[in-house]
Order: sequence, then C-alpha cells, then structure tokens
Amino acid sequence: MATQNLTEQNFDEIVTGNDIVLVDFWAEWCGPCKSFGPTFEKSSEQHPDVVHGKVDTESQQGLAAAANIRSIPTIMAFKEGVLVFAQPGALPASALEDLVTQVKALDMEEVRKQLAESDQK
Repeated sequence: MATQNLTEQNFDEIVTGNDIVLVDFWAEWCGPCKSFGPTFEKSSEQHPDVVHGKVDTESQQGLAAAANIRSIPTIMAFKEGVLVFAQPGALPASALEDLVTQVKALDMEEVRKQLAESDQK
C-alpha cells in the first residue's frame, strides 16, 4: 500500500479509523526527510495492514503545530487511535521495521491501563 497524504481535514479520521497508523512529518526542503522517504515507502509496501501517512509540514502547518513538531523528520505511531511512539529523526530501515513489529505486538488493554494510571497521578 502506498503512503497517504495526511491533512488537517483527514488526519483524525485516518488515525482513529485504522488499527495502526505511522505518520512521517516531513518537508520538501529537508534533506534527511527526502532520504528517509524511500524507506518509509518501502515499509508501506511491506506492511499493507499498516497505514503509512505523510504530513507535509509546510502545507499543513496547523497540523504540525498541533502535533508539537519541533524537528523533522518526526515519526509517530498510533495504535487504535492512541499515540504510542513519537521520535524526531530519520530511522534506518531496520529500526523502522522493528518499530512496526513492536507496535503490532502492543497489548492495547495494558497501554490504556497504564495511561489511566498516569492520568490519576
């Protein structure tokens, strides 16, 4: 499955409407973003069950601001609508593959329990 362009209009719907969503925040002028692009695209082909979305931080400045993007590229992973990973920097292919594997294996019942506990503190 090819990567999808995410915008302020479709971001929430895609994140909440799919089991796993990886998001690459990038910009055309960003060298590391451009070099990471093919790695992200290849991951989307290897994992058709995972939505791979890209947010152009230049055309989607409001979305980038809402996500607190301070450095690009930034990779975020959502599972069942919950942000479970966010890290600036391009990932090597092996690290991206490891991230996908870890997100797929997450026990979301346990994640939600931990989130509820941290909210009570």
